[in-house]
Amino acid sequence: MSSRVSQTGDEDGSRLLASAEVGELLAAATRHAGGELLSWQMDHIDAHPGHSTTATYAARVRWGYGERDELLGVSARTGPRVPTDNRADIFADGDREVAVWLYPNDPDLPGLARAAYPEKMADLVNEYHLVSRPVSADQVSLSMIGYRPRRRAVLRMDVTDPAETFYVKVQRKKQFDEVLQRHHLLLEAGVPAPGVAAATPEHLLVLKQLPGRALAKAMFDPDDPCTAEDLINVLDSMPSSVSHLERRPPWTDAVAHYATMVTAAVPSTKDRLDWMVKQIEQGLAGIEPGNEPTHGDFHEGQVFVADGHVCGILDIDTIGPGRRADDLACMVAHLSTVQRMNRQQAARVHHLIRTWVPVFDHRVDPVELRLRAAAVIISLATGPYRGQEPAWQAETIAILDAAEALVRQVA
Repeated sequence: MSSRVSQTGDEDGSRLLASAEVGELLAAATRHAGGELLSWQMDHIDAHPGHSTTATYAARVRWGYGERDELLGVSARTGPRVPTDNRADIFADGDREVAVWLYPNDPDLPGLARAAYPEKMADLVNEYHLVSRPVSADQVSLSMIGYRPRRRAVLRMDVTDPAETFYVKVQRKKQFDEVLQRHHLLLEAGVPAPGVAAATPEHLLVLKQLPGRALAKAMFDPDDPCTAEDLINVLDSMPSSVSHLERRPPWTDAVAHYATMVTAAVPSTKDRLDWMVKQIEQGLAGIEPGNEPTHGDFHEGQVFVADGHVCGILDIDTIGPGRRADDLACMVAHLSTVQRMNRQQAARVHHLIRTWVPVFDHRVDPVELRLRAAAVIISLATGPYRGQEPAWQAETIAILDAAEALVRQVA
């Protein structure tokens, strides 16, 4: 089908998908689905300059049965369409093809069409005997934890009677197979990863709830949630077999790529980002990739604590060989960029940074720790624009300030 979607010099679609002109495309897609677009605003955008752009839009749509809030997804790419694009509606104009879908029919996440509906998840609970007796749809509630269009989604599923909580990871097929293998590997070694309650043909991974509380919440408590040694020990408890998994590049390998993404969103940051990238790449040049078992995305949202100790780790999708400095730098980076804290919360987080970083410095090289943390922070600086936060430009600058502070400690 055809709609006017091409823009000269916008091969990756980043300008179109961030502009008011995308409204014409959304209206055409809505008409094709049998509705009328009443209003829309951007919800989320993933831009990979020179390659592809994916965005979602919160929309109000009038259908034959009445009005409803919907989420529309759009993908554009520089090259030809990929096979999963064909699961969406394709709008073409000249050389540009754009894939459009209506949530939850994400073309790369077939399981989302099941995970989004309580009645379908009640059937799953019963099929896999997740609780002690059958449940109906009104005993299942679902809440979205996070959704990266065409990449992954995580939902919380609460069963009210009997009371149980599960987390549902919606994944692409290759990712699903790899993550399931990693869960079994860690659990068999006694590492406190979430237990697997179910794994479905639609690539849904249903995980049991960890004990304790997320460090992301406990870090604001008056008492320290855990020690730096606890964090290091849970990482060091991963079995050596993790080092034989597929190597995933550390965040630092892509620092120039993330800097390009930030520059595209906030052009005024180009000079300082160029300087930071140069300092990071030169400072880390010649360091071996490392073969320690690593988590790969170790931060306060991935750690659960109880009684002052670490009791669990989440999102082990990225485990593999690497350097311990990468894991500890990731924790430092995330703690250094927590947004929208009040004064008391900021004081607690700064206390943890001051307490933990000297311990990390004894486990890994202090210069490497800071440069790798700065690289992770630059990757995090893409978040406010991607999530379309209300003050995304100011938040982006604040995040880059944290990165620059770390680089200047060792530059």
